[in-house]
Amino acid sequence: MSDFTSDGPNTLLELNQRSRDVFRQLVETYLETGGPVGSRTLSKTGLVNGASLSPASIRNVMADLEDLGLLSSPHTSAGRMPTEAGLRLFVDALLQVGDLSDDERAGIESQLTGSNQAVDDALAQVSQTLSGLSHCAGLVVAPKREARLKQLEFVPVAPGQTLAVIVFEDGLVENRIIDTPVDMPASSLTMASNYLNARLKGRSFGDAQRQVRQEISARKAELDALTAQVVEAGLAVWSGTDSVNGTAERSLIVRGRGNLLEDVQALEDLERVRKLFDDLETKEELLQLLTMAEDADGVRIFIGSETKLFSLSGSSVIVSPYTNADNDIVGVLGVVGPTRLNYARVIPMVDYTARLVTQLVS
Repeated sequence: MSDFTSDGPNTLLELNQRSRDVFRQLVETYLETGGPVGSRTLSKTGLVNGASLSPASIRNVMADLEDLGLLSSPHTSAGRMPTEAGLRLFVDALLQVGDLSDDERAGIESQLTGSNQAVDDALAQVSQTLSGLSHCAGLVVAPKREARLKQLEFVPVAPGQTLAVIVFEDGLVENRIIDTPVDMPASSLTMASNYLNARLKGRSFGDAQRQVRQEISARKAELDALTAQVVEAGLAVWSGTDSVNGTAERSLIVRGRGNLLEDVQALEDLERVRKLFDDLETKEELLQLLTMAEDADGVRIFIGSETKLFSLSGSSVIVSPYTNADNDIVGVLGVVGPTRLNYARVIPMVDYTARLVTQLVS
């Protein structure tokens, strides 16, 4: 399900069937228990064609897997844990993805269908639902606002400064300060307002913005130099984009941080969760990370240091984009949790929820 390029398949070719079986069973046990897995634990299960292996045989295999960088031995424990490279190999080549139960599907659907709540409220519920089902933190990147505009006014507030007031049809009002010439006459502000209102009303800002800039560029706009300057300043300061990096503004919804504390077993686990909390507060970087998932065809998985953001907290992110009626990707949703999360269960959960949200926003 992941579209990461990795060395997983090549490494898999180096493993014989016994090594694959031991590796798979060890990772599955680790994901279930969260702790190092010993040879005696694995010897109690049938691993190769139903035959049990002795602890000594398993230890030899585990040593080989450790030499390949797939396992590590934490502290002085005799048990082994998968490394990030090992988890990547498991997810890419050996994971058997399950399916959601009827109850799980119905539970997700009940949160997203048959409701008249606004899209933003529904997406907040999506994040909460993903959090509850996965026992991780739920993440949703909401679509950038495309509300229709009702009115725009320029109001002088100080020499060289003008307040741009934008009113949307849904009742939202946004104010931005723009720089204007100190000697700007009130008539130029009025003319700029009238010019923009004639082109903005009932349209998304992005659509109207393109028309206005084309007119100005082609000198079709009947504006004097000062009025054109106000219009350009208004378009620049409020264009639906972030003024720092030029990317579309997005709303990040995070729910269920408390779930990440449930499985804390030691002080080092608590420290990792604390670092993860810090990472979740770094919203700009997290948005950039989630935006990367927009290039994915379906579910995408980030494990640990594969992303700079979560390199210290040892976390995994499972995300999927969702689309609008035109099949354009407009947002991303998913979960973040420890690298030992239940991939087989969470992957189909994120995938199914993304498909439902696509229907919601279409």
